[in-house]
Amino acid sequence: MIIKYNSKEKELLARIMRAEAVGEGNLGMLMVGNVVINRVLADCLTFKNIYTITEALYQPNQFTGIESPLFFSNPTTTELNLANRVLKGEYYYPATNALWFYAPSNNEVCLLSWYNQNLAGRYKSHCFYNPEAGTCKQLH
Repeated sequence: MIIKYNSKEKELLARIMRAEAVGEGNLGMLMVGNVVINRVLADCLTFKNIYTITEALYQPNQFTGIESPLFFSNPTTTELNLANRVLKGEYYYPATNALWFYAPSNNEVCLLSWYNQNLAGRYKSHCFYNPEAGTCKQLH
C-alpha cells in the first residue's frame, strides 16, 4: 500500500478511472489512477495538502469526470480490481510521474507543455504531463 485509503476511497478511485478513461481500456484507466495517486503523494504545486483520494478528486477544477454519469454508478468488479492494482503501486508509462492529463479535441497532437509542465507522453487519446524535475518529491 503506497497511500492510506478506505473501501469508499477505493470505490471513488475506481469510479473516476472509469469516468475519465473507460474508452481507453484497462491500461488507460490504470494510468488515470496513477495520476490520482501521484497527486496524493506529491505535496507540491496545486496539490499541497492533498492527503486522500477524496481530497484529490474533489479539488476544484481538476477532474471533469466527477460530473459524468459514469462516475455516479457503482464500480464493477473489474474496475475495483484495477483500482486495487494502482493502490498496490502498479505504475504505467507515461503516467508514472504525471500529475496532469487531458484529451485533446479531434485527435489533435498533445501540447508540449500544459500548466507549465512537460509532456511525458500519450496513450490513446490522453496526454500526460510530469512536474519539472526537482519541483515535487519523488512520486512513487
